[in-house]
Amino acid sequence: MNQLNPRQREAAHYIDGPLLVLAGAGSGKTSVITQKIAYLIEKCGIKGNHIAAVTFTNKAAREMKERVSQLVSGPAARGLIVSTFHNLGLNILRKEHKSIGYKSGFSIFDQQDAQALIRDLLMQQHGSEDSSSDQADAVQQQISSWKNDMVNPDQAVAMATAPAGILCAQAYLRYQRALKAYNAFDFDDLIVVPVQIFQQFPEILAKWQRRIHYMLVDEYQDTNISQYLLVKLLIGDRGKLTVVGDDDQSIYAWRGARPENLAQLQNDYPNLKLVKLEQNYRSTARILKAANRVIDHNPHVFEKALWSELGYGDPIRVIRCRNEEIECERVVTEILDRRVRGHGQFSDYAVLYRGNHQSRLLELKFQSHQVPYQISGGTSFFARHEIKDIMAYLRLLINRADDNAFLRIVNVPRRKIGTSTLESLGNYATERDISLFDACSELGLEQSLSEASVTRLRQFTSWLDRISQRCESGDGMAAIREMVNDMDYQAWLHQNSSSDVVAERRMANVYTLVDSLQSTIDKDESEEDDIQSAVAKLVLRDLLDRQQEDDDAMDKVQLMTLHASKGLEFPHVYIIGMEEELLPHRASIEEDNIEEERRLCYVGITRAKRTLALTYCSKRKQYGEMIDCAASRFLDELPFDDLVWEGEEKDPQLNQQRGQETLSGLKGLFD
Repeated sequence: MNQLNPRQREAAHYIDGPLLVLAGAGSGKTSVITQKIAYLIEKCGIKGNHIAAVTFTNKAAREMKERVSQLVSGPAARGLIVSTFHNLGLNILRKEHKSIGYKSGFSIFDQQDAQALIRDLLMQQHGSEDSSSDQADAVQQQISSWKNDMVNPDQAVAMATAPAGILCAQAYLRYQRALKAYNAFDFDDLIVVPVQIFQQFPEILAKWQRRIHYMLVDEYQDTNISQYLLVKLLIGDRGKLTVVGDDDQSIYAWRGARPENLAQLQNDYPNLKLVKLEQNYRSTARILKAANRVIDHNPHVFEKALWSELGYGDPIRVIRCRNEEIECERVVTEILDRRVRGHGQFSDYAVLYRGNHQSRLLELKFQSHQVPYQISGGTSFFARHEIKDIMAYLRLLINRADDNAFLRIVNVPRRKIGTSTLESLGNYATERDISLFDACSELGLEQSLSEASVTRLRQFTSWLDRISQRCESGDGMAAIREMVNDMDYQAWLHQNSSSDVVAERRMANVYTLVDSLQSTIDKDESEEDDIQSAVAKLVLRDLLDRQQEDDDAMDKVQLMTLHASKGLEFPHVYIIGMEEELLPHRASIEEDNIEEERRLCYVGITRAKRTLALTYCSKRKQYGEMIDCAASRFLDELPFDDLVWEGEEKDPQLNQQRGQETLSGLKGLFD
């Protein structure tokens, strides 16, 4: 506690009622949460298994858990819940699924699984595979939005008036019915369904309220309606709650986040205490002054102003470029130049932008100048569609009870096994409390499905049984290669890829996976359950690779969107594309939603610790034509005296000074 400042200490010690900690960027909110957990356990006598701390990302939850473990240990800390909202919801469903008619071992559909199901439902309804594929993404987004707002399928159908809305609502109805038949939940259900269970079964809610005596919520401004209700139900009238948030960093309205949930706390808890964390431990005073000045243009329920004791710092540079190619060239060569002159490592630099399309030209420039870089949010090898398909086959080979794997590949490639067949199969399996795979071989299935449907299902399971027997009795790898060839997966890829080149690339990924499986077996000294062990190790390798990517400390320039940068910090930051219709985005201007774009700009500015540079172009290529660009209105909102404008005129003296510094840096390297 001695390491906390007075406001942080006040927040960590307060337990007499509900508390809102308004935590500005870089103000040490994680320290407050972890120290408060330790205080609750060690000084207030609340055992760890009665405390829950929730946040939004696995990385944040992992960091919080590690820091808590350094502060408290022993029996009193056992059972402490530190997790994401979705993990908390999953734990509730694992305990309470029977109350809503689900059997144990339910499946979780990720975004790709859900989209594939919606696409099949649309195709079943409308017949056209191409149009169904195009519509599936939009329908999925609408269903997700409805779920986050706690709108059930019947309500969606009742509200729908326009043709597009009616199509989405009807798809929602069939989609939810199919999920129930498959004994599956999607990602949104992990929050929505626990809320529904608590609302329908007061005795279950009372049990969980007895389980959780105190709750801490991080990034509260990012909660949607379903998450807000989950917290409110678990806390009840006791008010044993601390929420930490910052309305100025709410940038996820497009996925349902409601910054007004912070203000709603005052209505829910009239005795709410407010503690503001305004001292910033990250950035110089000049950077914070710029951030404060920009965000002041937004309306506020809670006023705050960040300040720092880290000195005033370097001026903020605003760089005008003729076009986007010169903009990217300028940023890359400047980072290389500064690195040569001894200004930190490449990993000290971050380039932030509004849209992913802005990274393409940047990548080419970094490659051209041989500057190492890393783009955050790249697709994991194991997250690719073709890899998930083959992995589902492998998982089903070693575990017949893996219903999620069964559903993913029973009709991939097409075997004329539609969603109606699978829905009936799912209902039958749920009644018998058996897996979908085992249900296919039961004699009673003919009473629920047509003869043709039963025949197709049994052809699939019999074929997979033969592959499994070969894996167990002979050369497992030969059996797996035979499986890929038998199903003619390559032809399936050609039918479902945008071009032959893309299909060949995706098939090469499949071969890479199979080779990786062979390599795993070759390295395994155990002779038992080779395939089963190798598949399990492949899944584990993927998890470890993702964790390694999170903790990657290699010396590379970081490229990412402004959204992805939230929660991070870098000594030197470039924000490119500071133009009207880019930042703020055109859609936000048309929808009169500038406030969230301003918050996005604020988030970008507050990522910088020591230096900040903002670039914009006078012309930019759009749809093959060069168009004139206007500087972002947010540049006009910055404090003019703290800015240095570059690019308007050549400055020979400045160029000569930079040249001398670069030569000195090179001489230093050789010395």
